[in-house]
Amino acid sequence: MRLSTRGHYGLKAMFYLATRYGAGPIPLKNVAEMQNISEHYLEQLIAMLRKAQLVKSVRGAQGGYILARSPEEIRVGEIIRVLEGPIAPVECVSELKTAECDQADFCITRTVWERVRDSIVQVLDSISLADMCRDEEKNRQCKE
Repeated sequence: MRLSTRGHYGLKAMFYLATRYGAGPIPLKNVAEMQNISEHYLEQLIAMLRKAQLVKSVRGAQGGYILARSPEEIRVGEIIRVLEGPIAPVECVSELKTAECDQADFCITRTVWERVRDSIVQVLDSISLADMCRDEEKNRQCKE
């Protein structure tokens, strides 16, 4: 399973907002510059994240975007699902609805793909944005 730039860049943007949680709205331009993401592309990603109620927009001169919930409450899996769709290494074991397959009853590889999916889901759902912030802080301290 390979994530697209939607998932990759969207997670980077959400992480950036998490590192500034509580500091007020962050202009999209700042997020784009600091994370080296096209502002136009980021607008599309933020629209998806806002629709899913993971971020809120604040209008005005001091406006921008903030997380809709605390970094502790937002899981990486939520972000990836919003931007990439259901987690599945192959179509027939999608999280939401398994594709109809005439070989499902005797497909020897199906259980492998289910286990891969479940492992990916477990990892993504176990990591919060706050966990990522803590990891970054540890990495920064190790380099000093």
